[in-house]
Amino acid sequence: MKLLRRVVIAIAGGTVLIVGVLMIVLPGPAILVIPAGLAILALEFAWAGHLLRKIKAYMPGKKGEKKVEGSSKTVEEGKIVRDPSTAPQQARLAQDDDLLKGR
Repeated sequence: MKLLRRVVIAIAGGTVLIVGVLMIVLPGPAILVIPAGLAILALEFAWAGHLLRKIKAYMPGKKGEKKVEGSSKTVEEGKIVRDPSTAPQQARLAQDDDLLKGR
């Protein structure tokens, strides 16, 4: 049963991976399909998981970024920046603060 699962995952993941590689030359979202194929293969094969982690390290915008717990801020390479998803809420708070101060 375990061998059957491994074979099915190898065929499915390999097929998706090959289609993704073909999409590099052909029209299609290769940048999404290749990691999807590797993710399927990573269910059973350690080499695919290792390669997937390397690819994730090259993805823009997520490297070195983590959320400050209990805050609407993000730490990005040693700098604290505001989370853009909370901007409308912060703008309303600033307006309320201005109204209270009589500005």
